Amino acid sequence: VSDNNNDILHVEGGKPLNGTIKVRGAKNFVSKAMVAALLAPGTSVLKNVPEIRDVHVVSDLLRLHGVDVTVDGDHGVVTIDATNVQLADVADVDTLSGSSRIPILFSGPLLHRLGEAFIPALGGCNIGGRPIDFHLETLRKLGANVDKEHKDGIHITAPNGLHGAKIHLPYPSVGATEQTLLAAVLAEGKTELSGAATEPEIMDLVCVLQKMGAIISVDVDRTFRIEGVKELKGYTHTSLTDRIEAASWASAALATHGDIFVKGATQPEMMTFLNVFRKIGGEFDITDNGIRFWHPGGDLKPVAIETDVHPGFMTDWQQPLVVALTQAKGLSIVHETVYENRFGFTKPLVQMGATIQLYRECLGSLPCRFQQRNYKHSAVIFGPTPLTGRDIDVPDLRGGFSHLIAALAAKGPSNVQGISLIDRGYADFRGKLEALGADFD
Repeated sequence: VSDNNNDILHVEGGKPLNGTIKVRGAKNFVSKAMVAALLAPGTSVLKNVPEIRDVHVVSDLLRLHGVDVTVDGDHGVVTIDATNVQLADVADVDTLSGSSRIPILFSGPLLHRLGEAFIPALGGCNIGGRPIDFHLETLRKLGANVDKEHKDGIHITAPNGLHGAKIHLPYPSVGATEQTLLAAVLAEGKTELSGAATEPEIMDLVCVLQKMGAIISVDVDRTFRIEGVKELKGYTHTSLTDRIEAASWASAALATHGDIFVKGATQPEMMTFLNVFRKIGGEFDITDNGIRFWHPGGDLKPVAIETDVHPGFMTDWQQPLVVALTQAKGLSIVHETVYENRFGFTKPLVQMGATIQLYRECLGSLPCRFQQRNYKHSAVIFGPTPLTGRDIDVPDLRGGFSHLIAALAAKGPSNVQGISLIDRGYADFRGKLEALGADFD
């Protein structure tokens, strides 16, 4: 727990959030597109980039590998010149890596450019196991040698280069899909990836790779076919909007009886969320330059939600929305099927006055990886319950933003501690809270 006063936000809740904020590119895409630039000698330009910590972590990692990176935060433009790539110093990579899971995605590009890669111990949010075995298995199938015995991490080599392969993912893992795409585009021959994740952020990565010269076709049954090419070139690309951040602010509007126009939010990636938002009783209006979300007054309605991989209801949408559901009239059910430890964030909500019960059973019909595995992965929320401010410790990125929403919706003062975690995925959230008239310091 941090003793740093900058890491604590004092919030005076109970006021509706009203106003306009702008949301830029998707955190879950931008960092991957920056890694993709490693595949080609030359310059790549990425636009609509958010000012978040992940961008700086990836920039620093790229610089350690001899890449020239310029970040123009004000205009949201990152320029990457990957002409001169070199192996980074193990100790240097290690100091950075604790803050992100990105280094594993450097493997494919580095194997193509240098013939070897070194991956340090990995960090990221503590929301359940996210094994990197899928990643390593993929690299092995493409012909890489993986040495896990290395004292500081994992050493990967490809003395004979990478070669196309048939790869099937037992679960549509976003990370493993990205790993395969980044490694297969320059591999010799054809790669068939079945059981792949097809999130909008992944399709945007496919667009970037195609701009660079890759040949990737997508079948409706979650199968990517990648024909390896000899070389790639730099790209210029504008990132899709962050649908997680847009939905988080939408949930904040609902929880605080507010009215927020999210500039930059787009409909296609948010359809599943918008349907649920409407069922709960929230109103929205879609325009050419964003989406307005508001609480129309009256009672909110309870819903049953099951999180799922795309095109299902996103696991990252669930947490902020649960805060709004504490204010719906009746019984709501959320069945989490993606991460086993996603409900830890509900404890402070209960201490603030919410009525939330967690269950080990699957309260839903979707096939679930956590059946019989003793994880509390279903939540029943009974509302409406008034929330009262209190001291809260932020557990992870999305949970932290949910606590912030709860503090803003609650009557009285709250101290939210550990908010630097929120910086990882919510660009300038203090500035946005100010624009929405929130009472905090």
